[in-house]
Amino acid sequence: MAVQLKDKEAYQRMNYLYQAAHCVLSENPNNVELARFYCFTQRTIARRLVLRQDPSVKRTLCKKCSSLLIPGVTATTRQRRKKNKTRFTVMRCLSCGQSKSLLNNPDYCLWVDRPEAQLEQQKQPDQGSSTKNQPKDTEPDKSQSSKPSAAQSSAST
Repeated sequence: MAVQLKDKEAYQRMNYLYQAAHCVLSENPNNVELARFYCFTQRTIARRLVLRQDPSVKRTLCKKCSSLLIPGVTATTRQRRKKNKTRFTVMRCLSCGQSKSLLNNPDYCLWVDRPEAQLEQQKQPDQGSSTKNQPKDTEPDKSQSSKPSAAQSSAST
C-alpha cells in the first residue's frame, strides 16, 4: 500500500530545482547566482507550503544565502576535533562566510531513518472501545464471538 503524499507536485518541483542547481554548477562553476536562485526558490516553496525537506538536502544548502554547498566549488570543508575527541565537519560558504558544523558520529542515526519514524510501522489506534477497556492478559468474551452476525443469519434463511 503506497502512502499518498500531501503535496506531491510541490516535492517534485523542489526536487527538480535542487537537481537544476546541481546541473548549473557542474556545467559552469562560475554561475553561482543561478544556482542560488534555484535553491532560494526551492526553500521558498518549502516554507510557503510548510513542507519538510530531507536532511541530506538541508545539509547542502546555506541557511544565510541559500547557496548550494559543494565542497571545493562553493564551500570549504574541514574536519575538526574538540577536546573530548568529538569529531565534526565544518562547511563554510564561500559566498557569505556562514559556517555549518555537522557531527561525525558513525553510530548516529537520524530520526527519519529510524523504523519508528515510518508511517507503515506505527500502530493504528483500535476502532472498538470494548477492546480498549479489556485487560491485555485476558481473552475477549467468547459468548459474543459465538453469536452469529446479522449477515450470517440472513444468508442462512
